[in-house]
Amino acid sequence: MGKKVTVVGAGFYGSTTAQRLAEYDVFETVVLTDIIEGKPEGLALDLNQSRSIEGFETKVVGATTGVDGSGYEAIAGSDIVVITAGLPRKPGMSRMDLLGVNAKIVRGVAEQVAKHAPNAVVIVVSNPLDEMTALAQIATQFPKNRVIGQAGMLDTARFTHFVAEELNVPVGSVKTLTLGSHGDTMVPVPSRCTVDGKPLSDLLPADKIEELVTRTRNGGAEVVALLKTGSAYYAPSAAAARMAKAVAEDSGEVMPVCAWVDGEYGISGVYLGVEAEIGATGARKVVITDLTESELAGLNEAAEAVRAKQADVAGL
Repeated sequence: MGKKVTVVGAGFYGSTTAQRLAEYDVFETVVLTDIIEGKPEGLALDLNQSRSIEGFETKVVGATTGVDGSGYEAIAGSDIVVITAGLPRKPGMSRMDLLGVNAKIVRGVAEQVAKHAPNAVVIVVSNPLDEMTALAQIATQFPKNRVIGQAGMLDTARFTHFVAEELNVPVGSVKTLTLGSHGDTMVPVPSRCTVDGKPLSDLLPADKIEELVTRTRNGGAEVVALLKTGSAYYAPSAAAARMAKAVAEDSGEVMPVCAWVDGEYGISGVYLGVEAEIGATGARKVVITDLTESELAGLNEAAEAVRAKQADVAGL
C-alpha cells in the first residue's frame, strides 16, 4: 500500500478504470480528475460508498481541474497517471480523425503531470494511441520508458475473445498476440496464437484466421457503431488497469504495450506496439519474440506509418 494512482478524465473509460484500480485494493489512493465541475467528486463519493460492500480500503478522491492547471495539485506525488482525457470516436470516425483535437488536450494534461507528479509512470489511452503516447513523452520530457500506451493488451484481448467464440472454447485456453499500431497497421501474430497449446493454424483455416484478424483490427469501430455515442470502455479499462497494477507491484509481467523501440527488431526511434516487461519504471525492457518474415514486415510497416505521424505530432 501507500501507492497513489491518478486517472485523468472521468468519462466512461476513466471512471471504469478508477473503479477497477480501487477494487484491486493495492493502492492507498485513486485520484479521478475531470474538467466537468463536480463530476469526479460525485463519482468518487459514489465509489467510496461501495467500499464496504466490495471489501476494499482504497480511497477514491475526485478533483475538478481547469484548463489553467487549477485542481491538479490533487495528483501531487502520484506513482502512476493514466491519461484517458480526450474525445471518443463517433461512428464513421477513424482514430486519426481525433489527432488535432486530442493533441491539445493530451499536451495540456501531460504538462500538468510533469509539474505535479514528476516521478510518475504515465499510461496513455487517448486516441490516436501511438501518436498521443509520443506526444505525452515530448510534453512531459520524462524518460521514454516511463511513458507507455495501452493498445496491445486490448487488441490481444479482442483477438482472444473472437478466437474463443469461433472455436467455442474457454477464453482461458486461448493465447494470442497483436503488435504494431493501434489501428490500420495492427500486426496480429498468428504464429504466437495457440489454443490449449496447439497452434491456431492447426485448428482454423488461414482465411478464417484472417477474418478474425480483420475483426480485431476493426474491434473498436464495431463497438462504436453499435453504441452510436461513445466508444468501448469495459475491455479498454481492464487493460489499462492491469498495466497500472503491474507498475504498482513492480511485477515484471510481459505485456503487449505501446513502448519506445530503439534497435529491437531492427527498428529505432519510435513508439510502437511490442511486448515489454512492465514494472515500477514503466517499460523495463522490450521483449523480442520470434516473428515470421511477413509478421516482421508488418511490424516494420507499422513503425514507418507511426513514425510519420509521430513526427507531425511534435508540433501540435
